[in-house]
Amino acid sequence: MPFVLLYLVVEIVALVALGSVTGLAWTLAVLLAGSVLGFWLARREGLRAAQALGRAVSERRVAHQELTDGMLVAAGGVLLFVPGLVTDVAGLLLLFPPTRSLVRARMVRAAEARAPELRRARMRSGHTVVDGGLVDDGAPRPAPDVRGGPLVIEGSIVPEERRSA
Repeated sequence: MPFVLLYLVVEIVALVALGSVTGLAWTLAVLLAGSVLGFWLARREGLRAAQALGRAVSERRVAHQELTDGMLVAAGGVLLFVPGLVTDVAGLLLLFPPTRSLVRARMVRAAEARAPELRRARMRSGHTVVDGGLVDDGAPRPAPDVRGGPLVIEGSIVPEERRSA
């Protein structure tokens, strides 16, 4: 409840401040122009994010940047739907690619600070490395695919306690 009250106060103060400087007609024009520009950007950037995600999936690579961009574009679109000047500005900032990349970089730094092992895994030659071991149960294995297709590793995850026993 306090957040909603704070939001309303901030939005009203921003609208009154803009209205006192520019007048009612220009304030309405700014709100309308921000909405039109925002919806156009949301559509364009959402489509770009979806295409980038599709390319990453088809290339079989980790799509963390594409997923984060898609999430930030969606958040920007939601902020545009919420009425108010401050939310429109925040939504537009998330939809512009330069400011979105700054937000994405900040989010990645915050996530890596919370999970140092992610930073170490990502620093190894730019690829994610999963530590593991091999347990040979003596079962026959199929011959590797000689056609150059993707290598498929079959197996199961054995908890550390059972491996050492």
